[in-house]
Amino acid sequence: MKLKSLNLKSLHWGPGALRKLAMPLAAIALGSGGSLVWANANANAPNAPSETDLAVTAALKERLPRTQVSRVNCQVVDGVCEVTAGSQLFYVDRSARYLLIGRVYDMQTRQDLTAVRLLEVNPDLLVGGAAGSRQEAQEVETPRRGVSTPSASGAPRMMSLAALPEAGGIVWGASSGPTVTVFSDFRCGYCRALSGVLETMNVRVIERPISVLGSRDLANQVFCARDRRKAVKAAYAGAPITDTRACDTSPLDANERFAREQGLAGTPVIVRSDGAVIEGFRPREVLEQWLKGARS
Repeated sequence: MKLKSLNLKSLHWGPGALRKLAMPLAAIALGSGGSLVWANANANAPNAPSETDLAVTAALKERLPRTQVSRVNCQVVDGVCEVTAGSQLFYVDRSARYLLIGRVYDMQTRQDLTAVRLLEVNPDLLVGGAAGSRQEAQEVETPRRGVSTPSASGAPRMMSLAALPEAGGIVWGASSGPTVTVFSDFRCGYCRALSGVLETMNVRVIERPISVLGSRDLANQVFCARDRRKAVKAAYAGAPITDTRACDTSPLDANERFAREQGLAGTPVIVRSDGAVIEGFRPREVLEQWLKGARS
């Protein structure tokens, strides 16, 4: 993918969508350890999908058939398209061949633009540390910590897992602790972060992979591994899974079907033993307090 050189311009930032911003950007690819410098955004991007938007949308339907793409905007940054899939946000080049999972920063104002966009898509999603000052990060994150996605009535969301076959879960963690079920995607950076937090807690995790970011092949490898716990770690670390074999992956189809029926378009989604739901990453202290509220 050919990237243009950075051209710094003045920023006039407001509470609108990213299409209204004109600024130098840099994306930090989660899990890759590398960074990509992006060119200037087009401040006059129209609301209606362009021909490029439609072409990329069509290509994504072929390459990510299990991902429900709700919007493609190729007018945010030169050469890069912003893709919204439910509460998830990622980026592709204009050929829809290369997929970038990461954060977009304004290096001039030191603001996390992906955080702003994610809050527009899903106000309940904890978006991680903002790139600006500590005060700015707190302003973005603090109102979102420890809050479950509300229903129309204002009550926390509940979800029954009774219809899910037991076989679709990958069990790891502490055998004696409280149980949490996590709908995850092995290419989701927040899922990786949540996995690391849960590993430090006294909890029994039932991980149910769903393919939000086109990760079904990877989920199949983990599910069919002889040592699934080890394979989960390898998948999140981006390491090869060497002990996998052919097996029946139909239980993963049940996970996918359940996720669609429940409208789970983003990951992670955490379900407590009594059915209470949190959508998005939460830090350990919030999860520990949340787990204490489970009804027996």
